[in-house]
Amino acid sequence: MEISWTHDHKNDVAQWVVYYQYGKTWGYQILNSQQQLLRLKKAQGKNTLNNVAVSAVDRLGNESIKAAIFPDIVHIELRKAWNASEPKPFKQQKPVRITVHHEGGRVLSDTASATTRLKNIQTWCMGPDRKWTDIPYHYLIAPDGTVYEGRNPLTVGETNTEYDPSGHLLICFLGNYGQQKMNQHLLDVLSRLIAHFCIQYNISPETISTHRDHSKMTTCPGENIYPYFKNGYVKQRVKELLQQIAITNKI
Repeated sequence: MEISWTHDHKNDVAQWVVYYQYGKTWGYQILNSQQQLLRLKKAQGKNTLNNVAVSAVDRLGNESIKAAIFPDIVHIELRKAWNASEPKPFKQQKPVRITVHHEGGRVLSDTASATTRLKNIQTWCMGPDRKWTDIPYHYLIAPDGTVYEGRNPLTVGETNTEYDPSGHLLICFLGNYGQQKMNQHLLDVLSRLIAHFCIQYNISPETISTHRDHSKMTTCPGENIYPYFKNGYVKQRVKELLQQIAITNKI
């Protein structure tokens, strides 16, 4: 992640201090006045970059109030990254809740081609077996944490069970999480992605759920994902992220 900043009275600045938080641990770097850009890793080990703040220090050693940001480090690969076909017209919606799935196919390893899997899913769903209008889900998460753009979130998703997904923003893990294991990195990506959409579409975190919460026909999103919803972990983590953003916006 590249951090840059400016100052209205740059000549009054002797040094900058850049603070950063990985997990619950804060660190900092002191920079000379000419440097107004710093590159930070998105993670240190298992800990993700959570917060960044910058202060100015004058020649007498007085430090300014910190200017803070909440880094949105979830990068979303656009449809062209997986060579998506053009969708057919379908019902429009306003997302009012967030529902998590897994696609339930074969196990997808970190080294497997997520883009090939995405294209195959779309081709099958739009083919004669399904005759759907596009890939079923709005956003899809690969085993390495890469997030891919699926169908337009203002278009109703399509599912193979009895529940009506109208108003649901569908996030899907690529692979079979009845067999694949979850990890902290994937949970962090999911939580940040959900928090992002809660803000973008003014969705309450209380709406966060899974496919199986709306259907009696499935165990989706799999036995290795569902426990984090059942015990409230995902909802609580999203609320923590939203609170961090609210505090940052007040600085």
